[in-house]
Amino acid sequence: MAHRLLVRRIWTFSTKDIRCLRASTAAAVSSSSSSYFTSLQSAASRVSFLAPSRSVPRSLPHTSCRGVSFNVQDHDDFTDRVINSDLPVLVDFHAQWCGPCKILGPRLEKAIAKQKGRVAMAKVDIDDHTDLAIEYGVSAVPTVIAIRGGDVIDHFVGIKDDDELDSFVSKVIGQ
Repeated sequence: MAHRLLVRRIWTFSTKDIRCLRASTAAAVSSSSSSYFTSLQSAASRVSFLAPSRSVPRSLPHTSCRGVSFNVQDHDDFTDRVINSDLPVLVDFHAQWCGPCKILGPRLEKAIAKQKGRVAMAKVDIDDHTDLAIEYGVSAVPTVIAIRGGDVIDHFVGIKDDDELDSFVSKVIGQ
């Protein structure tokens, strides 16, 4: 079981995470000249097998290391980061095997990124957090639930186009 979790973590390690890792390691190297940090730099270059073999085309949107979304780890994490949040939070209930979820996720992140920090996004994998899916009545994926102040204010099921997502996010914020 532990081996499967490790493999899952490695496969879900995105190129964005690798860029953030490289940037933070490079910053640590430049801030100190000790041999420990120099060995970190050489270790970071040895981890290059995780990096993509070719560069990302420039036509794709680039997201910064500061992400607009986060993955929910457990019920307590959900309570802390979603229910007790000062910002409105869109909760994306999805599954790894769900094709429409893979289409909706990046679109939803793009719509949230346009709001520049006025709304957050929590990602909940229904296979890992079945209790949360049952608690919020999720019967199909993708399901997006908007929560403000601990209360559900709106939701939708399925894929929406970019304009509908923008209007949904704006409505959640209150614009």
